[in-house]
Order: sequence, then C-alpha cells, then structure tokens
Amino acid sequence: MAETSLILKQQRASWTGRFAWIIAGLAAAICVLPHVSVLIAAFMGSTDTLQSLAETVLGRYTRATLVLLVSVVICSTIIGTVTAWLVTTTEFRGRRVLEIALVLPLAFPAYVLAYAYTHVLDHPGIVQSTLRAVTGWGPRDYWFPEIRSLGGAAAMLTLVLYPYVYLLARAAFASQSATTFYAAQSLGQTRIGAFWRVSLPMARPAIASGAMLVGMETIADFGTVSYFGVQTFAVGIYSSWFSFADRAAAAQLSLGLLAFALLLAIVERINRGEARYAYGRKFEQMPRSVLTGGRGFLAFAMCFLPAFLGCFLPVFMLAEMALGSEQDLLSPRYLQFAKNSVTLGVCAAVITVSVALLFGSLARTRDSWVATAVLYIGRMGYAVPGGVIAVGLLVPFAFFDNTLDAYMRETFGISTGLLFTGSIWLLVCAYMIRFLAAAIGAYEGGVAVINPNMDAAARVLGQSEWGLLRRVHFPLLRPSLFTALLIVFVDVMKELPATLIMRPFNFDTLAVQAHRLAADERLAGAAVPSLVIVAIGTLPVILLCRRIRNEQGHKKEGA
Repeated sequence: MAETSLILKQQRASWTGRFAWIIAGLAAAICVLPHVSVLIAAFMGSTDTLQSLAETVLGRYTRATLVLLVSVVICSTIIGTVTAWLVTTTEFRGRRVLEIALVLPLAFPAYVLAYAYTHVLDHPGIVQSTLRAVTGWGPRDYWFPEIRSLGGAAAMLTLVLYPYVYLLARAAFASQSATTFYAAQSLGQTRIGAFWRVSLPMARPAIASGAMLVGMETIADFGTVSYFGVQTFAVGIYSSWFSFADRAAAAQLSLGLLAFALLLAIVERINRGEARYAYGRKFEQMPRSVLTGGRGFLAFAMCFLPAFLGCFLPVFMLAEMALGSEQDLLSPRYLQFAKNSVTLGVCAAVITVSVALLFGSLARTRDSWVATAVLYIGRMGYAVPGGVIAVGLLVPFAFFDNTLDAYMRETFGISTGLLFTGSIWLLVCAYMIRFLAAAIGAYEGGVAVINPNMDAAARVLGQSEWGLLRRVHFPLLRPSLFTALLIVFVDVMKELPATLIMRPFNFDTLAVQAHRLAADERLAGAAVPSLVIVAIGTLPVILLCRRIRNEQGHKKEGA
C-alpha cells in the first residue's frame, strides 16, 4: 500500500509538472507573439503608406521621439538624483514629509497632468486671463509659454516619471556606508566633492536603471503627446491603424518604436550586468548634515517643488474642474465605465501575477536554460509600448478570425464573426504582456529573502514542487504578491494606447472616457474620471510609503 501510494503521488507530481510546463509555454508564446507578428507584418505588408509617411512625417516622428526621450530622461534623472541625495544625507525642516511626498506623483498618469495644466495655463485659462485682466494686454501683446508643445509634454512626463529615479537612487544612497565618504573627506574632498567623486559613481547603476525605466515609459506614452499634438511614433501607430486603416504601416511604425524600446532594454541590461557596488567591510550609516537658514530653505524648495507640481497642485486643479463639470460619477454610465475598468484591472492583475508566480517558481526549482529563457521572455514586455503590443496581437488574431470566417462561409454557409479580435480576453493578454515584468520583479524581491535551505528541507520531507509552492513559498510571498496585484491593477487602470486600440465595441473605461472628453476640449468633464484614476493609483504608492517608513524604523533600531 505504501509503495502504491508513493507511485500515485509521483504520477500526480509528474502530471502537475507537465501541466505547469504547458501553461508556462503557452504564456511565453503569447508574450513573444507581438514581437514576431510585428516583425512579419512589417516586412510582408505594402510599403506605400510608409513611403508616404517617410516623405512627410516620419522624420518628424523620429526627431520628436528622440528629443522627448532625451529631455525627459535628463530632467527626471537630475530631479530624482538631487532630491534623493538631499532627503538621504541632510536634515532640514519638512524632510520627513517630503521624503514621502516625492513618491506621490507616481500615482498620476501623465495625460491627467496634461489635462489639469492645460485647463489652467492655456489661453482661456485662469493664469493668462488674469494676466490680461491686470495688464490690459490683448492676446498678441505678450508672450506666454505654450503648454501644448513638445516642451509641455516633456514637462508633464518629467513630473510623473522622476519618482522612478528617486526611489532607486534613494535606496542606493541609503545603502552606502559612511566609511568611504569619510575616506574621501580625509583625502581633502569637501562634502560636495565626495558626492561627485564617491557617492554618485557608486549609485550610478541604480540611477541608470531608473533612467532606463523613465525612457521606456516616455516612448510608450500616447495620451500626453496625442493631446498636446506632438507627433511621435506612438501617435503615428494609432493614426495609421485608425485614420489610414493600414495595418502594415502601423506594424512598420511599431517596428521602429520597438527598436527604440529594445535598445533601451539592452543598454539597461548591459549596465546592470557590468556594474558592481564596492562597499567596505564595515557598514556605518551616513550621518546627516543639518541645513539651516538659506541652505535649509533651498533644500526644502528643491524637494517641495517636484511634489507640489506633480501631485498637490494637479489634485487641487482637478477637484476645481470636477466641481464645475456636468459629469455625474454616480450615473449608470459612469458606473459602467468604473465597472469595466475594475473588471479589466482585476482580471489582468490575477492572470499576470499567476503567470509571474509560475515563471518564477519554474526558474527557482528547475535548473534549466528553458526556465531561464521563459523568465527572460516574461521580462521583455515592459520594454514594449502598449500600442506595439496591441498591433502585434491584433494582426495575427485578425488574420485567423478572417480566415476561419471565410472557410466557414464557403464550407458550411455560416459566419463565425470575430472570435478573438476585439474580445476582452485578448485585451487582458495585452495587459499581461505589458506588465508581467513588474509582477516578476515583485516576486523576485519577495523570494530573495527565502533561504534555499527551506526548499531543500521541504523536499526532504516529501513535498513536491506544487507542495513547495503551496505550503512554503506562497505563505511567505503573500505581501509581495499582494503588492504586485495592486501595481498591475493600477497600471491597467492608467494604460491608454492598448485599451484604445483593442477594447471591444461599447466597452469604454475611465481612461478612455477621460481621453475622449479631453479630445473634445471638455477638460472639466475629463477631470472626473481622471480623479478616480488618481485616487486608485495612490494605493501602491501608499504601500511604497509604508515600506519607506518601515525601512527608516529598522535603521533606527539597528543604530
């Protein structure tokens, strides 16, 4: 009986392992499909539209994308690095509050900031109207910066993306030992000189990783650049798909944007692979220098302005706009928008985190190149903009639907219609591909603290791989997995290009409604769904803030 039970247990474990590999292989195939389909469609399709675009706007797309990318990355890196250094190594009035407040703009989609600032700074806005009323000037008697411009788009993206650099740089500065800093000062370096020659080079890998995240988010943005009329590759893809109805041209433009994204991903991977931190044997917490008077005020202002412009002021402006709008958030129509957004967010979050858990578990328990390759494929999606993923999925599935429908009409005289194209599940697959890397990162952060000896002990006690995951890993990974669920959920709520291209008919979300109202210049109405998106987006930010405070508490206890 014991031998029979052991055999049955081994057979169940074998079937469970095979089923896990089948699901992992299917998910990996879906993740790699957009890359392959975009590549095939770009080379097999007609180049007539692309030639026309090359003669007219393709150069403009390239220049605008590059200028926007460089501007946002440089500005975000400067703001994120300087503020991280100030809150980590200095003490000034309001530092503890600003240390948390600097993370809050991460909850804002850039296009929401664009709606708020346009309402205030555009020609009919309160700023210019007040200026004309006070001075008596006419519309052409003065110069005022144009918010609907490439510079305006760069400013909006910078205000919401600098927290990526700030979080990583802050963690890098906080983990540096004061011994190296003291050594630099003993060699004649001032505090600023030690920062430039010691602290900044040691934090460079983390800062570069944050800058690459900023760059990938910048080239993937559609809502901000389309609203401001900035012609980037993301706008060109959407225009080719809907305005010209040319899938081949959309695929060819997607290939160009994909090249941008993969180049950034390769640079980030090389930077991460070659960079190494060099800490001394003895760790000593970096002492804070107290800033008072003018220096303290300057440090406060440098940390306050990004948080104020990226979070507090936009919330105030959106609230004022929403109060004057005719949009009823409790109407059946808006409740349906919220229901659609939550449905997509929940489904995508559960599926994405489940796939991340599967990929990560296989890579941890199976020492094989296949498991490693599957995990790497799962990370590739974050470097691919939502519009590219949408085109990469719609092209093959639309071909399949049309081929199947034509065959069924000729053979049986019935129409199957569109089985996959325009369905919710295909849109959820796009979300999974786009945000799987974030879920994998959360999983790896949690599993890193699990001692491999625990795995070995569980296997000695007779636990299968499924039992190891269910009884050991999953209970320990609950906080990390919950954080991953919230992050993916909020990212789905904010995602615009993939939703616009792939959503089913009459299935609009809060993000789509905000974009539609803003496109019709109904900015007050767009403020209502935008505020809901921001309110939901604060959830993972609150978790990050709690983690920061916990880290501070542990450091104080350790000291």
